[in-house]
Amino acid sequence: MNNKIRERRRSLVGYGSSYRKGRSRDLEHPSEIGTVLGGQVWMVKPDKKAKAGNPCIWMQTGVAGFKDCNNFYDCTTCKYDLGMRKKAGDHKQMSWQEAMRTKPGLERVCRHTLTQRIGNRACAYDYECSTCDFDQFFEDVWSTKTKSIPREVQTVRGFRVPTGYFFHDGHTWMRIESGGYVRVGMDDFALKLLGKADGYDLPLMGKELDKDKVGWGFKRTENQADVLSPVDGVIVEVNPDVRKKPEIANQEPYEGGWLFMVHTPDIKAAAKKLMSHTEGMPWIKSEVNRLENMIEEVAGPLPSDGGFLAEDIYGHLPDLGWSHLTRTFLRT
Repeated sequence: MNNKIRERRRSLVGYGSSYRKGRSRDLEHPSEIGTVLGGQVWMVKPDKKAKAGNPCIWMQTGVAGFKDCNNFYDCTTCKYDLGMRKKAGDHKQMSWQEAMRTKPGLERVCRHTLTQRIGNRACAYDYECSTCDFDQFFEDVWSTKTKSIPREVQTVRGFRVPTGYFFHDGHTWMRIESGGYVRVGMDDFALKLLGKADGYDLPLMGKELDKDKVGWGFKRTENQADVLSPVDGVIVEVNPDVRKKPEIANQEPYEGGWLFMVHTPDIKAAAKKLMSHTEGMPWIKSEVNRLENMIEEVAGPLPSDGGFLAEDIYGHLPDLGWSHLTRTFLRT
């Protein structure tokens, strides 16, 4: 019976983990992961069977113990990576490259395979990544042009909220990619609210975006809307598919409907200024409540059956007023 209870507890926080109640000073404990839920400190300790959601390459190669990447795979700015490389340089431990060179040929896979960002691919450059043409292609070309794919998407009153994304209160989003880049787009709420665009006024590559400033335009017949950028940075890629077919943004707001790839100087600082998906869910709910109140003012009481709002809300209810909607929800 006790074993079943322990297994159930482990399943609540992820396979291969155990947890306990803690106190504020326990948050500094190096061997456990601390979090605060409902005012209570909880300490989570991964065991030998634990799997990291974003595994650090030093852990994957066996040089380090359990280590989840907390720098979005931007190793060049990672303090942990810097410290580990310094130890390797002082001959206090192996580098992750040396560890991989000791493995059998079939296990000598690309570093991007190790960090679970691509499928199984063998390393052909003996872990000299700076000379690898694929490594440069992956970081500078492939990762900037391909679409985002959320690991999980939750729905709040009919509006999609993906995990792992960050949200701006002007209904735009940011997703952190590899190599120090972020992807930017408009959220599901804004696109269902305004309907399908006839076109987007998108700036060119090299343009600098400023957080909370107008970054691009949304056009629908005679109506236009300014959209605020969720992040500071320089545009390194513009989605050509959305230029050709603007409806892609409505069909796949978080996947193929992204708008820009942006290089930002401080990814962690950029993320802290935005809402995580867990913070975004109650925020979206409050935005839906606000929208429903606006609809009732022009169309009368809504059904009380808990149904969802339809797509193209403005198209069905133009009396809501384009300017009123964009000023209220896009903050412009």
